[in-house]
Amino acid sequence: MKKIIYVLAILAIASCKQGAPRQEAAPSAEEITDSKPEIKLYTFDGGTVQVNALGLFAQDETYKGQSKEFADAFYVIEHPKGTLMWDAGLSEGLIGLPEPYTSPDGNFTVSRRDSVVNQLASIGMGVEDIEYIAFSHTHFDHTGHASAFSEATWLVQDAEYDFVMGEQVKESNPEMYDAVKGLKNIQKINGDYDLFGDGTVVFKYMPGHTPGHQVLFLDMKEHGPLLLSGDLYHFYENREYKRIPIFNYDVAQTRESMKTFEAFAEEKNAKVYLQHQKEDFNKMPKAPNYLK
Repeated sequence: MKKIIYVLAILAIASCKQGAPRQEAAPSAEEITDSKPEIKLYTFDGGTVQVNALGLFAQDETYKGQSKEFADAFYVIEHPKGTLMWDAGLSEGLIGLPEPYTSPDGNFTVSRRDSVVNQLASIGMGVEDIEYIAFSHTHFDHTGHASAFSEATWLVQDAEYDFVMGEQVKESNPEMYDAVKGLKNIQKINGDYDLFGDGTVVFKYMPGHTPGHQVLFLDMKEHGPLLLSGDLYHFYENREYKRIPIFNYDVAQTRESMKTFEAFAEEKNAKVYLQHQKEDFNKMPKAPNYLK
């Protein structure tokens, strides 16, 4: 009897060894990169903003009496599953004016040289090729040609939609409402949103500048991880010293978003591009060239 039990035990052990699942080797960094879908990032010129009163961009008097020129970029991200336009520059009504336009309060002087239609043509695209449009936020310098994309799906944070469609904005800043009121295909989102479900194009919710402000994370095959800052930071000094414009919607929220942004950038080892910083704009290849 003992001999039978011993034999059965040996057979059971052998069976377990034969049936044990094989341990697959973890994929290498090269294999992960190879499997990542290729996306292309095109950078376009949405105009120039001359800030005549830079003091608006800090809670104290650090920049009092100073001025600074901002870039105003917009972007197209081409993914195998669809094409996204991120931000929309300044108003196309500025194109062809004999002189740059200065706001009645004198704080900003703005100009724009070329239309979105002409610029898209440089990469062989038309308005109809843009399936999705999203804005870091709905201030005038980020929604200038939004109305041209009435057939695209507008991806918008719920809080930002309520903000720009609210009665207060309609009365105090009607140009913000007018810029987006023609967008009818609306998909509201809440928080971080992975557009194509593969981690390559992700909206990161960073409120404070406006209620639904967001930044864009791209995980690119050759360039690597990249973050477009929206207006969380307008220029290098404000990122370094965490300075906040006096016109931000919520200062405390902005500070929390800055912490979240920096932690995420470090976690992903992402290169950060400040959308209004001229030097960062100049680093990017301009359409028809692209990053990938």
